[in-house]
Amino acid sequence: MTAKDLHALLRQLRVWDPGTTELRPFDPAQAPATPFPLFTTWFAEAVAAGQAEPHTMSLATTDEEGRADVRIVMLHGADAAGWSFGTHVTSRKGHELSAHPYAALAFYWPVLGRQVRLRGPVTAAPSQESQADLHARSTGALAAALTGRQSGVLPSLEKLREASEAAWERARADPAAPSPTWTLYRLHPQEVEFFQGDPERRHVRLRYVADTGAGADADGGWRKELLWP
Repeated sequence: MTAKDLHALLRQLRVWDPGTTELRPFDPAQAPATPFPLFTTWFAEAVAAGQAEPHTMSLATTDEEGRADVRIVMLHGADAAGWSFGTHVTSRKGHELSAHPYAALAFYWPVLGRQVRLRGPVTAAPSQESQADLHARSTGALAAALTGRQSGVLPSLEKLREASEAAWERARADPAAPSPTWTLYRLHPQEVEFFQGDPERRHVRLRYVADTGAGADADGGWRKELLWP
């Protein structure tokens, strides 16, 4: 495919097809005082609407030189204090979070034309909590964690197969096997934005901003403001 072909293909694509997307009205005046209840409502509505993998999200970090990086990860949990995800502390994103413990998350649910964006500092959970989170997941998740070496240079796919087979065998034999580098991280939002698409392009953007510099929890305060689309 040439660049011209790609351009033509891009011109043919559309977003929010009425046959697959329902753009619902969103009245920010009715939004709750804090962002977490609205997130749980929107998340449940995305699940009910048939959104594939609604718990996947983009995670953006920066390295030691301030260069941006982004990837898709899975939401492990959330509450009024933060949104959680897991990775190895020795992985690329683990190193970046050690260097700059601040990140951004983005959820996109095209079935409803919605986005949720968060920014804030990130903390690592204690080892016991991180291991409990890992062992509450599937055997495959444990096997992947036990395979380890995430983001390292891989000599060959054969080496991956060998390491993965050994990890699967151990995970099946010992469901409580520890993965010392596996870490549960929690982003404590200072800003949370809710975006609702509109068929007339009058998209509604509502941003919550924590009143405290370190982020707000269930007892903290938030202010709400609208943004131009």
